Amino acid sequence: MWKVIVAFENSANAVRIKETLESSGDFSCIVCRSAAGVKRTARKLRVRTVVCGFKLTDQSCESMYHDLPEGCSMLMVAPQTRLELCETEGIFKLQSPIRRGELLASVRMLAQFQRTAPRGKAKGPAQRSEEELALVARAKTVLMDRHGMTEEQAHRFLQKQSMDAGAKLTDTAKLILSQE
Repeated sequence: MWKVIVAFENSANAVRIKETLESSGDFSCIVCRSAAGVKRTARKLRVRTVVCGFKLTDQSCESMYHDLPEGCSMLMVAPQTRLELCETEGIFKLQSPIRRGELLASVRMLAQFQRTAPRGKAKGPAQRSEEELALVARAKTVLMDRHGMTEEQAHRFLQKQSMDAGAKLTDTAKLILSQE
């Protein structure tokens, strides 16, 4: 079971997201209403996945992202107009209103980056086969289609998740495609 921080300014939104995640049986959620609470909880309990809105009572979630512990992933759930205001790369975005399946697949993917990625160190840029390049391209397409990322944002997201987990880019791409 994965621990997830759910942080929304509106408590009804937080409860809905929490109940949706916990009903899957895969997640145990901790609800926070402030950025200070999220940062404290993430450090103290070593929670590596945060699902949040655009802003909290004391800070925007985009600003809060920079203060989270290394390797902590964030999924921002907000209307498209708000998501377009978020310019920080590395924040995973999901347009609201959301469907249950999209939410669960997105949070599972972020949580699995922490759990299933090998801990080895990369040995420099790898030469990829056409097969591997196609795999990475398919994963980027999924990220662009599902989360409204540009091709560059999707590539950087794959790179960051791979580096944070010490995994190969192709392994990260496979993980994303397994959630499809």
